[in-house]
Amino acid sequence: MKSTTPAIINDVDIAICGAGPAGQALALLLHKQGIAADRIALFDGKTSAEAEQDARTIALSAGSQQILAMAGSWPVKATQINEIHVSRRGHFGRSLIKANDYAVPALGYVARYGDIIAPMQTEIARTGIRIFRPLLVRGLDEADDHVRLNLQHPVTGENSSMSANVVVQAEGGTFSDQSARTHRHDYQQIAIIAHVTSDQPVLHRAFERFTEQGPLALLPQEDGYALVWCVRPAVAEQLSAADDLHFKQALQQAFGNRIGQLQQVSERVSYPLGLNAQAHATARTVSIGNAAQTLHPVAGQGLNLGLRDTFVLARCLSRHAHQLDHPAAALEQFIRQRQADRNITIRLTDTLARIFASTPDGSLTQSLLGLGLSVVDMFKPARDVLAEQMMYGWRE
Repeated sequence: MKSTTPAIINDVDIAICGAGPAGQALALLLHKQGIAADRIALFDGKTSAEAEQDARTIALSAGSQQILAMAGSWPVKATQINEIHVSRRGHFGRSLIKANDYAVPALGYVARYGDIIAPMQTEIARTGIRIFRPLLVRGLDEADDHVRLNLQHPVTGENSSMSANVVVQAEGGTFSDQSARTHRHDYQQIAIIAHVTSDQPVLHRAFERFTEQGPLALLPQEDGYALVWCVRPAVAEQLSAADDLHFKQALQQAFGNRIGQLQQVSERVSYPLGLNAQAHATARTVSIGNAAQTLHPVAGQGLNLGLRDTFVLARCLSRHAHQLDHPAAALEQFIRQRQADRNITIRLTDTLARIFASTPDGSLTQSLLGLGLSVVDMFKPARDVLAEQMMYGWRE
């Protein structure tokens, strides 16, 4: 009698490396679409307390809010964006996008990272999906019938392993920490992050202002604004060394008086900016979010693009739930369905970033951007395309 080798039964069907917003949203969407909780596992090097105490500011689009709601992790503590004012400093041309023009309650939301994570972790616990933390994924060994995750506890150094049918890389890190991917460009720009207040805030209005140094965003948040100011390295060094008074004066000069006089500024942090992108998948592994594409923060598309990844990947995997032991078809489908949105969003942010990072002050390309803003504001179909891209990304 001919013997047969039994099929391997892996510890889980889907292992997700990274329990940030993209990783947890993916786990919740998979469970909502029929994948059993005990067949999903997340791994993260941070404790849950460390994740919830993270004060980084995140801009969520209207489409991202819908994805989080579908995942069962909305509402979150957030400030609505009802209007987005886009302009170029010192030049004619601006565009104003309003939520009322698109019959949506908000164009987007501004929230702290920890406030986004908190309801996700509550919902994860309710479903019974397991998060292994703190636990680092030190490497992957992919075979024909499984992927083995090589794990290590960051404190004790204890090593362990787990096997999965599919591994999703959702932990991307920052541009300066990443290995080079197919599409990589160092913009030679630094993002300065802070929280500022003013004496004449415009409620629920976000500002994206293009300066000779790069884009400057003020996002309504709580009692003031979350600042993302992109400048060249030499200027970043000067601003980082400046005291609060001189920093506010420089920011006032760059931004203008649309929100009155700046009053308070928080402690500042900064990080280098670059593009690092590659749509990567093997027969059993796939990358999403920052692990697949790290973008310049202009237009605030980074996490929003990553959450759109999670939505499509959850749909592709759940539609192939009966054959997750052979996931190649599902992963190929995911890469194909995400190609247009990813390419358009990467091209848009890359073009805008290069205009200010790589061209002389007051150059023709910078001037054309200001003219383009005027055209967008006067020509409603163009404004609608811009609003659609910012809220939902490219949809076929």
